[in-house]
Amino acid sequence: MTETIQCISPIDGSTFFERPVASGKEIAAALDAARNAQADWSAFSIAERAQYCTSIVDNVLAMEAEITPELAWQMGRPIRFGAGELRGFEERARHMIAIAEEALAPVEPTPMDGVCRFIQRIPMGVVFIIAPWNYPYLTAVNSLIPALMAGNAVILKHAAQTLGVGERLQIACDKADLPKGVFKNLFLTHDQAAVMIASNKIDQVNFTGSVTGGREISTAAAKTFMGVGLELGGKDPAYVREDADLDHAVESLVDGAYFNSGQSCCGIERIYVSDKIYQDFVDGFVELTRAYVLGNPLEGATTLGPMLKPAAADFVRGQINIAVDFGARALINAKDFKLDAPGSSYMAPQALIDVDHSMAVMMEESFGPVVGIMKVRDDNEAVRLMNDSDYGLSASIWTADLGCAQNLGGQIETGTVFMNRCDYLDPTLAWTGVKNTGRGATLSHIGYHTLTRPKSFHLKHQI
Repeated sequence: MTETIQCISPIDGSTFFERPVASGKEIAAALDAARNAQADWSAFSIAERAQYCTSIVDNVLAMEAEITPELAWQMGRPIRFGAGELRGFEERARHMIAIAEEALAPVEPTPMDGVCRFIQRIPMGVVFIIAPWNYPYLTAVNSLIPALMAGNAVILKHAAQTLGVGERLQIACDKADLPKGVFKNLFLTHDQAAVMIASNKIDQVNFTGSVTGGREISTAAAKTFMGVGLELGGKDPAYVREDADLDHAVESLVDGAYFNSGQSCCGIERIYVSDKIYQDFVDGFVELTRAYVLGNPLEGATTLGPMLKPAAADFVRGQINIAVDFGARALINAKDFKLDAPGSSYMAPQALIDVDHSMAVMMEESFGPVVGIMKVRDDNEAVRLMNDSDYGLSASIWTADLGCAQNLGGQIETGTVFMNRCDYLDPTLAWTGVKNTGRGATLSHIGYHTLTRPKSFHLKHQI
């Protein structure tokens, strides 16, 4: 019997997609085709590659009517927000296409008499992208378009939960008439992916997912000299100073905590608030949280869809229950959200106070619609608590003082510092992290450096 991969919809537990796992022959053929096609692809000019990549982006956007409900069925995001993912996909893709010429241009050091010297950016070769389900187009595009623009061939393994996204990207590439072998979507098991990484037929792997998954990728790559890029999630903090625009901070942080049912690597999972405005902040946060509509993501009124699966929701419920047992107070009555129940993917949003760092909900990644809110005395206490984490993806500071935000941002152990916003990727900046969040970078000029290698030329004239 042929082994298959299934996408079980969080909406109703039905099987939404089911695809056969790639055979050994299919994987070998894809690797060989990628290697053979990459040499020719890298000979295309950047302008020529840009035409293909622009067509790929246009083709994805043309499928919006099909993609939006598919996203709801596959990973539960309310249909009213589906178009937003494609807008982000477009923003990142078009920016990376636009900067490719400059980012990939040779580096020319100070001139030297009698010598022509420069550094070229050479494609890595075959890039293996392992993409997650929570922002399936946004995370894939971070590596896909710049990898192609840099002259690499790409093999994509998308998460089981978002099988349809890999298929859509394959359709978009095929309609763009991308040369055969330059891009291939494969339906793979975790074990097959590990074998591919260890095969010495991959030159770079970019993985977005859990810390456990990142360790498995690193282990598989350990006996090779391939490049490894890992984006492994976070426990992102926010600090609301007493001079913050309170209404703006509340509105933005509620959205940052609960959008996508909290299933975001850069979502807000812990908030530290100046004791001078703490109660006003909490009151506003709770009021806005209670306005969410938990329901079927295919219905237009729904603003909070189900989590990925019942086990994920029960994990978050467990974090909440343990915190409450140790003295935390839950400010939202889950019974007010009718679909919320143990064993269900549908989970009410929750805000906790009287929390501290002895509680898992403040230290371990929740990846769900819960946030802990703590009172702090001053900037020093806020920075200490923000840094008391194994993660470091992004952090946000809410203040009217730009200089203060820059100063505090320099002290916070994180990949990105935001002021008065959160949960956003600016494609002009490198997306990166520290500690258990991983290593490497995507987006911006620096993202191109991880998908190419330097090659130096020192050409001395004859005397």
